[in-house]
Amino acid sequence: MNILVIGGTRFVGRTLVETAIGQGHSLTLFNRGKSNPDLFPDTERITGDRDNDIELLKGRKWDVVVDTCGYVPRIVKKSAAILKDSVNQYIFISTLNVYADFSKRGIDEDSPLGKMEDEKVEEVTGETYGPLKVLCENVVREIYPERSTTLRCGLIVGPYDPTDRFTYWPARVQRGGEILCPSPPHMQVQFIDARDLADFVLWSAEKKRYGEYNTTGPEKELTMQEFLDLCNAQTENKASMTWVSEEFITSNEVGHIPMWTPKDWRGIFEVNVTKGIRAGLKFRPTDKTITETLAWHATRPSDYEMKVGLKPEKEIDLLAKWHNSKKK
Repeated sequence: MNILVIGGTRFVGRTLVETAIGQGHSLTLFNRGKSNPDLFPDTERITGDRDNDIELLKGRKWDVVVDTCGYVPRIVKKSAAILKDSVNQYIFISTLNVYADFSKRGIDEDSPLGKMEDEKVEEVTGETYGPLKVLCENVVREIYPERSTTLRCGLIVGPYDPTDRFTYWPARVQRGGEILCPSPPHMQVQFIDARDLADFVLWSAEKKRYGEYNTTGPEKELTMQEFLDLCNAQTENKASMTWVSEEFITSNEVGHIPMWTPKDWRGIFEVNVTKGIRAGLKFRPTDKTITETLAWHATRPSDYEMKVGLKPEKEIDLLAKWHNSKKK
């Protein structure tokens, strides 16, 4: 296939391009040339800003466009409109954050979506991120009513992940010792390896899978304890898990704990992915994602500090406070 990628040099886009090249596809990248500009030197690149330079794509033909970085509906509309007669399919990378209510499990593609109170707002914040993506989806669907694919991704993980939301746990388990873990141990967790997402993007293009798909995994339910046990099994250090309560977390300024949410948000990790699996979504073993993420993490500078999770000193203090509270 002849593929246009909007983005293509950071995490999801980078993984997609690597996967597509490995499968023998022809690619063109459209981006600002600011992130990892030395990547993919043999791949055609059109340098420009999607808000101001989208005209650079005029007059070309591709089988499919994959939009990895659309956040503002006005800007997404520019790319979708100008490519309408240039591509056969528009694949838009969206998010599970489009849904309105995460207090219930089993969210599927027909569940209610979030809404923007003021649709003129373009600032992307924690509150507007999901509703803005809803408006972006709507734009793509209006311009490509029968030729668009929307992938609503959950937590995307694996090598090149700049957020550390997954990497924190296998790296912390590898360090060993006592670990502060968020209760309940049986809480379900969901995520998708960026390489599995890339495979599904390309499969959806090859097979012309249109419509909306929840795109997260794994295929079978996985609890937080099972995930951490897998991390332990893949590392030489046998860490011990101390499970602290939600009340302790929320009352002690613990901060952001990766892959954990309060009870009324648990639905974001309990999403129904049946439609995607039936359409060809597949998942590699979680232990493989763990070991390969650790191998990538080992290439980072030795003094690298995680962007999320607990600093060692704070974790020690919180564990002491937890144990003291249990003595009373």
